[in-house]
Amino acid sequence: MTHDSAGTDRRAAARDDHADHADHADHAGERPGRVTAAAVLCAVQGVVAAGLGIAMLLLLAFGEPDDTMQALTGALTVLALAALPLAAGLGLWRLRRWSRGPAVITQLLLLPVAWTMGGAGGAWPAAAVALGACALAVLGCLMTPAAAEALGAGPREPGDR
Repeated sequence: MTHDSAGTDRRAAARDDHADHADHADHAGERPGRVTAAAVLCAVQGVVAAGLGIAMLLLLAFGEPDDTMQALTGALTVLALAALPLAAGLGLWRLRRWSRGPAVITQLLLLPVAWTMGGAGGAWPAAAVALGACALAVLGCLMTPAAAEALGAGPREPGDR
């Protein structure tokens, strides 16, 4: 292969990749309503978690925690965990195939959290109901055949990988 033909092959591959991306962008206008709802709910979960993490950092900065290192670790953990539903929501919005797994896993992890919150006093039971309902709604939205097809997770032909 000559230097010129290698460059031509790379340009052709780049054009094909760009065409695939453009086709995917055109397909994004066909996002099912349930995928849109799941994307928005995941993004809201991520924003709420990030807000909680920021509030924890503010309490650390302006309060007197019993254990500073534990409070900092908790706040940073919540902020890091906020990235998962935010990324999943963005991926769902863009109809990215990879986004369904993180979205489903996040919701499955939130269900026992909601259950545990429900046993606490004060406003926690109301928050638990909201969190549990949100998680179940996202799962319900993503388990539809239309969502699976839109995200490329539907049944495949025997020769497909």
